[in-house]
Amino acid sequence: MRRVDAISIGLGIFLAGGLAYIVLQLVGLDNQKAGILSQVLLVSGLVGWLITYFFRAVGQKMTYHQQREQYEQDFLQKRLEELTPEELARIQAEIEQEEQTQV
Repeated sequence: MRRVDAISIGLGIFLAGGLAYIVLQLVGLDNQKAGILSQVLLVSGLVGWLITYFFRAVGQKMTYHQQREQYEQDFLQKRLEELTPEELARIQAEIEQEEQTQV
């Protein structure tokens, strides 16, 4: 995430809190109740986001992790496609030989 993205997200959350406060006042709540309720909404949103972040981190579904796995798969696939038939046969023979020695 770039610095401008983090600043934009922070500003957006700040403005959303202010907008929630104004809307709650327009609905008819007094200043104190509107302030408390807007804070409850923002904190609930933050806690919800943290919970989803935790599950993404534990489940290894983070964007960086997925991008790295995809890059590694693409890299290995490209290397495999570049091999000549002789090199491929040699590698397969080595793998079979290793499997036999491990059994």
